[in-house]
Amino acid sequence: MERLESLIIAQGRGAAVPAGGALAVDRNVFSAAVTQALETHPNVTFVRGEVTALPEDRPLIVATGPLTSDALAGDLQRHFGSDETLAFYDAIAPIIDGESIDRNIVFAASRYGKGGGDDYLNCPMDQAQYEAFVAELLAGQKVAYKEFENLRPFEGCMPIEDMAERGPLTLAFGPMKPVGLEDPRTGKRPYAVVQLRREDKHGQLWNLVGFQTKLTYPEQKRIFRMIPGLENAEFVRLGSLHRNTFLNAPRLLTPAQELKGAEGIFFAGQVTGVEGYVESAASGLLAALAVWARLRGEDYAPPPATTALGGLIRHLTESDPRYFQPMNANFGIMEPLSVRLPRDRRKQALADRAMQDLSAWLMRKAA
Repeated sequence: MERLESLIIAQGRGAAVPAGGALAVDRNVFSAAVTQALETHPNVTFVRGEVTALPEDRPLIVATGPLTSDALAGDLQRHFGSDETLAFYDAIAPIIDGESIDRNIVFAASRYGKGGGDDYLNCPMDQAQYEAFVAELLAGQKVAYKEFENLRPFEGCMPIEDMAERGPLTLAFGPMKPVGLEDPRTGKRPYAVVQLRREDKHGQLWNLVGFQTKLTYPEQKRIFRMIPGLENAEFVRLGSLHRNTFLNAPRLLTPAQELKGAEGIFFAGQVTGVEGYVESAASGLLAALAVWARLRGEDYAPPPATTALGGLIRHLTESDPRYFQPMNANFGIMEPLSVRLPRDRRKQALADRAMQDLSAWLMRKAA
């Protein structure tokens, strides 16, 4: 974003406070600086008020954030024509770096041999391991629900720890049921299993199936590392459950973040399915570049998937729409290296390649 002269990053640098290697900002200084930069920009006009329906102007960028108003959300859903195109809650399960999974314990198999043999990984538990795990789920510290969220009745988003409260065997007959699976080490069916679903085609990221949770982040790391094979798990995204409004981007958006079949309507920010402040700003920056290219009559392609920016766009547009959930920037969404390296060297190699490929993309864009 800095290479693309992002206003957000520039003002963030100016409002930075000491935070080790992280870019942290004084919120008041930062927000005031961004607001002033926009209000004094000669090409920006502010019209303040609620937008309850998509304006007729084209091109148009819709950047409503995570809590889109009911009126506008309803208009968007009518525009899309399907109940499966707009979500109103995040039910996010943790995602794990595939290289941190112990393959000596975890085995690849789909229930009853259906589907691809490596579509799912399975973490087997015996009865003692299962009971100890459930006890920690129940005792673990949770994040309190916000008053406006009112999520308790929302069955499809039931946190794993709430399911465990229904009875000691609820999980063993629910998301952790071992039916149709056999541990190749023992030749027997485990007492319970935790299934990991492939999150990307390269198998770099794996999702804990059914493990949406309100456990605090430290508790998630502690308790989920009790799962056999995940003792050294590296979490690229931790679980959460909160109100959010986001598109089913793989169904709806092109790589330019333009609505399929509706030329000139672009989306940006958290409503697209990116997770995080910086990621939302990055989405807006890329949407603006796409619109600028359209106004100039030029072709547009996002940065390559070897970069974090391009990896985010690929997640939005190429994920399986049946399981799509918001994602933050991480090394796992980037195109994998052609050679296998130790984890510390792999990340540096990915970063070096990303900067080289971004430079080449910028040169093509400037030509």
